[in-house]
Amino acid sequence: MEAAGGGGAAGGIALHDFSGQLGEQRVHFHAMRLRDSLFLWVGAAPALASLAVAMCSPRDSIPVAASLLGDPSDTASSCLAQRLASKTKKQIFVSYNLQNTDSSFTLLIENRIKEEMTAFPEKF
Repeated sequence: MEAAGGGGAAGGIALHDFSGQLGEQRVHFHAMRLRDSLFLWVGAAPALASLAVAMCSPRDSIPVAASLLGDPSDTASSCLAQRLASKTKKQIFVSYNLQNTDSSFTLLIENRIKEEMTAFPEKF
C-alpha cells in the first residue's frame, strides 16, 4: 500500500493520493479535503462515472445521501458516502469508479480509507 502527499493545507484545501492492492485489484484513491467537506475518488482507471454526496442531518441518525452523477441504481458511491459522513460528521462527495460493487469488496475499500484516515487525519 502506497501513500503520497499531494499538497498542504493551502487555502484550507489538502490533497492526498494513496493506493492499495485489494484482493486481486489495484485500487487508487484521491482525497481532497475542503473546508467542511471531503471529495473522495476511488477507481482503477481515470474516470468519473458516478458521484454522490452525503451529509449528517440533525433530524436523522443516518446521513442523507443523493446521487449527483451516473446511474441512480448504482448505490456504491452513495452508500460509501453515507458511511464516511457518519464517521467524519462532514459533507462527503464520493466517486466510486470500480466494476466490483460486492459488499465484501466495498468493505475492503472502506477499511482502506479508514486506515488512511487514521494514519493521516490532517488530510481528511
